[in-house]
Amino acid sequence: MATRLSIFLKISWAREPVLVGSFIIWSLAVILPPLSPYTKYSTMINEAMPYVPDVPSHPQDPQGPSLEWLKKL
Repeated sequence: MATRLSIFLKISWAREPVLVGSFIIWSLAVILPPLSPYTKYSTMINEAMPYVPDVPSHPQDPQGPSLEWLKKL
């Protein structure tokens, strides 16, 4: 099985090197990110501190930030 695969790759590389190279780059782009330590640690950080913004829905929302300091100017 391995010899058939190696023969196939040799023939494919000889005929269409651009297609074989693009397939290799694509497969590395799919496989490597889940194995990256950056992905591991960014997932851990995102689980520890989820992003929940505290933004009022409207400027006159009573729970929004107070603009009293602006009125005193």
